[in-house]
Amino acid sequence: MTDAPPPRDHGGNLEAALARFGGAAPAWLDLSTGINPAPFPVPAISPEAWAALPRKRAMDGLIAAARQAYATPARILPTHGAQGAIQLVPWLRPPGRAAVLSPTYNEHAAALRSAGWQVTPVATAQAAEGADLAVVVNPNNPDGGRLSPERLEQLADTVGLLIVDESFADPEPAFSVAPRLGAALANVVVLRSFGKFYGLAGLRLGFALAQGPLATRLAELAGPWPVSGPAIEIASAALTDTGWQQATCHRLAQDAARLDRLAAAAGWPLVGGTPLFRTYAAPDAQAAQDRLAAHHVWSRVFPYSQQWIRLGLPPADRWPQLERAFATVTA
Repeated sequence: MTDAPPPRDHGGNLEAALARFGGAAPAWLDLSTGINPAPFPVPAISPEAWAALPRKRAMDGLIAAARQAYATPARILPTHGAQGAIQLVPWLRPPGRAAVLSPTYNEHAAALRSAGWQVTPVATAQAAEGADLAVVVNPNNPDGGRLSPERLEQLADTVGLLIVDESFADPEPAFSVAPRLGAALANVVVLRSFGKFYGLAGLRLGFALAQGPLATRLAELAGPWPVSGPAIEIASAALTDTGWQQATCHRLAQDAARLDRLAAAAGWPLVGGTPLFRTYAAPDAQAAQDRLAAHHVWSRVFPYSQQWIRLGLPPADRWPQLERAFATVTA
């Protein structure tokens, strides 16, 4: 017996904050998502990228850049964001029983249910064993739970198809199973998001990594030209800029620690998170969200928890606004 489908709510819903609390959008600090607030500097885009359909040479360059960044031997399929890949997954095989390690990003279960899959939320990887399809978000959103690549390999041996969503894995490559996607993991699909770590979510670019027939099927489902010419040029530059990547990982770690100190002063213990977002346990998450919102700071709360509140990281010049808001939480 499966649980009732959870609400299909998301972060990035600043309009809800404006409707409830008023104010102009530029005054708000939207921390309801886990997107890098200091994006990769967008290079000049060639006129050809705007005017012509993406050419094979450009797409091959993007794939080579992604292979370098993700250190994977797998075939790489660019998609319309990681969300675009999530929409393809249910059609990789006939519907059956899907186990989704939960709580997690709710679009996985929603996409599977809409395609006729019987979806069961499970609390542990062991509980997912035997499923026709299993989904693991690694690191997990919103609690930051992590499974080692070795544990994921073990899980792959016990399920028909394993989907590993690594949308938040860029700052923590040691947890990625992408480098192991050889013939022994022919039933594994890894999803990667470009927009979160590189701070360019509006580009709507992601990747699906797989081997053999799975990769062929994904390419068939995606069709020709799944991503735009400008996205190809920007991502090809970003994915090969190791200096920017290393500096960004360092800054994200420092900022996450700074946010943890603010939350600790408010009496909110850390539930978990990644260098791109943090989830805390407040005595009353809804009341905490309202207190922050009074200072035009928007956060994320969850329908399945009365305590969890998640915050992304602010831009460098908006820390004072966040600190003033937290001062009212601790008062």
